[in-house]
Amino acid sequence: MKTFKKVILVVLLPFLLFGLYVGGNILFAFLTDLKPPPFEAIELRGMPSKQMPDSVLSFLNWNVGYGGLGRNADFFYDGGTTVRSPKQDVETYIAGIQNTLLKADSVDFILLQEIDTIAKRSYRINQLKQWGDASKGYGYSFATNYDVKFVPLPYTKPMGKVVAGLMSFTKYFPKEITRYQYPGRFPFPKYLFFLDRCFLLNRYALANGKELLVINTHNSAYDDTGELKKGELELLKKFLLDEYAKGNYVIVGGDWNQCPPDFDPMTFNHGKSEMPYTPAVQDPKFMPEGWQWAVDASIPTNRNLITAYSPTETFTTVIDYYLISPNVELLNVKTIDMQFAYSDHQPVYLKVKLKNSGATAALK
Repeated sequence: MKTFKKVILVVLLPFLLFGLYVGGNILFAFLTDLKPPPFEAIELRGMPSKQMPDSVLSFLNWNVGYGGLGRNADFFYDGGTTVRSPKQDVETYIAGIQNTLLKADSVDFILLQEIDTIAKRSYRINQLKQWGDASKGYGYSFATNYDVKFVPLPYTKPMGKVVAGLMSFTKYFPKEITRYQYPGRFPFPKYLFFLDRCFLLNRYALANGKELLVINTHNSAYDDTGELKKGELELLKKFLLDEYAKGNYVIVGGDWNQCPPDFDPMTFNHGKSEMPYTPAVQDPKFMPEGWQWAVDASIPTNRNLITAYSPTETFTTVIDYYLISPNVELLNVKTIDMQFAYSDHQPVYLKVKLKNSGATAALK
């Protein structure tokens, strides 16, 4: 009888320990879960070089993939096997991102997503500090959207601690910087280990008495039902329309995690074998007439991470772009084709003119 009990104990012990591990991680995550308010003021760091925006403005929008998802990377949650890239690769990607940002020093605004401040996945390299210190003539702000003390997945090689968010560079002094929390969450306990999605607003006074709103957004991924995206976009839409009704100018850039209206997700993918999914497409009627999606549909902005990047095999699409209000004239939008050297996304450049803003047109 004692032998039988020992056998049962030996058989059950691994399951018991695993259950304790899983339950302990869920409890710890619940107790330390980030609970952001609907909106909160964000501090300006660094020193902008100009007081008031010109009428012609330029932007760079880029999801930098926390410096860990460059050309050689795959990722376990997207169907690959790797939890984090080799340290040498991460250092190469971070250096490449920084050099790209330094070369873009003539751009007025830089909107970045997936910036790690401290995370095991990027070897605890503080990208916020490193890139903020390297910038000259810019102020910058940061909004946390991922703060998990320990991500236990995958169980054999946990991703560990992650603190990350959105970073916006500006050459102009903003009158207000605010983080706005998006609504909705994944079901329990999944939400404990995922991002708390938000957008980061920089608000500027203009010469004509109105305001310019520059918004950095990173919308939900892994949203199979589309309900999270829908709730986020409804909140954003109401906010944008209310501001435009006041006569303000609105420019939104970010990683929308869905294709722009009327874009065919198969544009770059005919004949490719790596076809993991078909991305959602924005509703063409989402915004009223006059609002414009500023998109370069000729070059992909995002790639799949099942394997390392292959131009002939990897699924690519467009999910990074801008939305501008009717009082903003689109002058140019162009994706910078870097062949996904430093991130699984590519930067998108935008140039616009504010109509009747009362400001002078800068030569750029």
